[in-house]
Amino acid sequence: MHRVVVTGLGVVAPNGIGKRDFWSACLEGRSGVGPIRSFDASAHPVKVAAEVPDFDVSTFLPPSQRKSLKIMSRAMRFGVAAASLAVQDSELDLNKEDPGQVGVVMGTGLVPVDLPELGPTLAGALDENGQLQTRRLGQQGAEALFPLWILKYLPNMVAAHISLALNAQGPNSTITTACSAGTQAVGEAFRLIDRGDADIVLAGGADSRIDPLMILAYTALGALSRSARPAKEISRPYDRGRDGFVLGEGAGVLVLEELEHARRRDAIIYAEVLGMGTSFDAYAATKPDPEAKGAARAIRSALREARVDPHDIDYINAHGTSTRLNDIMETMAVKHVFGDGARALPLSSIKSMVGHLIGAAGAVEAVALALTLQRGAVPPTINLNQPDPECDLDYVPNCAREMPVSVALSTSFGFGGQNAAIVMRRFDG
Repeated sequence: MHRVVVTGLGVVAPNGIGKRDFWSACLEGRSGVGPIRSFDASAHPVKVAAEVPDFDVSTFLPPSQRKSLKIMSRAMRFGVAAASLAVQDSELDLNKEDPGQVGVVMGTGLVPVDLPELGPTLAGALDENGQLQTRRLGQQGAEALFPLWILKYLPNMVAAHISLALNAQGPNSTITTACSAGTQAVGEAFRLIDRGDADIVLAGGADSRIDPLMILAYTALGALSRSARPAKEISRPYDRGRDGFVLGEGAGVLVLEELEHARRRDAIIYAEVLGMGTSFDAYAATKPDPEAKGAARAIRSALREARVDPHDIDYINAHGTSTRLNDIMETMAVKHVFGDGARALPLSSIKSMVGHLIGAAGAVEAVALALTLQRGAVPPTINLNQPDPECDLDYVPNCAREMPVSVALSTSFGFGGQNAAIVMRRFDG
């Protein structure tokens, strides 16, 4: 058994790129939500999202890998950038490491197809009535389609591009469990090091779904807010006026390292990862279990692996999506696990500032959790002005809170009923 610590943090978020800007924005309650800029959303029922400001991913790639840009989706670019930032922050010299002992585990989700990019191929297969002819598509599509097009849309390519850029030849895997993927990726990376399969693992998540089709799909599902409030006030977890989440994008990557390996190189240590728990609701594809049994089971499982009692937890970085059912369910899960201590336990949701990053959500929240433990500050849940009576816990409303945090929890609850939680501890040597 090996102890596992966090020695580097990289983040590409709607409210900040890089650890410093992201963390400052979170503590200040600065939102990255705004009008959609990446496409004309004027005719869409939802016109706001939490987009990452433009940045040049090529600066995060070695020259030999820059040709890969043509086969990188937006999520892949975010992931590579966050991984590069994390390695830089860790001060690791990967050229001095055994590449077979450096792994990558990334969470992501459905990679949306760029319809405008595919348009010319499909256009040539339409008949005079505008109907798609599969025979014509078969005859002309192979010539019209970019030969490596499929590589841009395979979910595993986020981890692949990170490994290519950093020459990481150790364990490599991709977690695609919807909104819990980023959290599970960090947990699975912890277990790889814990059992001795790697010395270093880059773990996190990357996702981007802000495009016309995905916005419509999530709107049809009833998940997105249609509020007419100012954009920065729309994501409001636990508030009486919430009516859905704001779609976000970005990536978070943590450098997880075996403790003795980190000590040998005098690494700065943010936190220690203690355990992960997962579960499945088995209730419904689109709704959480209203009794919160699955979510509570994941939290208890994480505490059990971490060998931590519920009363030892000082703070929860909550899932807090700003949807009516999920926020109530999460509140109930916390009460199930922590009992009478639930009301004294602070929890907050940074989704109020960055939106819901789907497959990257848990990873970016894990970055925030590690910073909370190191810095002794809890980010707020902004826009929480009129608490829902069914959400009656301490959600750290609107203002960050300076407080010592020794042991903390991060939770993620995904579409379909997939639940995950991780436990970290402040590192004191």
